[in-house]
Amino acid sequence: MNRFLDPSIFWGDARRAYLVIGLVPFGLIGVGMFLQHVVGLDPCPLCILQRIAYFFVGAFGLLAAALAPRGAARGAGLLMLLAALAGTGIAGWHVWLQMNPESLSCGPGLEIMLENFPLTQVLPRVFKGSGDCAQAGWTLLGLGIADWSLLWFTVLSLASIASFFRPLTRR
Repeated sequence: MNRFLDPSIFWGDARRAYLVIGLVPFGLIGVGMFLQHVVGLDPCPLCILQRIAYFFVGAFGLLAAALAPRGAARGAGLLMLLAALAGTGIAGWHVWLQMNPESLSCGPGLEIMLENFPLTQVLPRVFKGSGDCAQAGWTLLGLGIADWSLLWFTVLSLASIASFFRPLTRR
């Protein structure tokens, strides 16, 4: 097999696997920042929560890569998996809200809520969604940003599971 087509180049050992999983979310955050600052799309509250989840998947992935092949990498890998699953849940909820916009009433944005309400009241309101969360807006290949985010979180979750159960030592 051609060396450049061999997946073990990127996935050969636990350290590389965790490194790839750790870097992908930061690339996705970069895409989100590009869409926000260059294209002009303002993120909704659920988009912000998904960015936070991407950050934690990436941070724990890089930590696991730094710790591998030691056993502590499994702990960081588990935290990475939990962050990916949390992101999957948030993105799944976001997709559901966009598929059922009639279930929403327009509410204030995240910044206004954080300035005027305690955090204990903000989080439940964020998960109820807002009119901004219900609008798919920008699409690529027929999928909106929330759809792409759900797809990427699913991939990261599956890769995290595979990495968690693979041997930590080099093959």
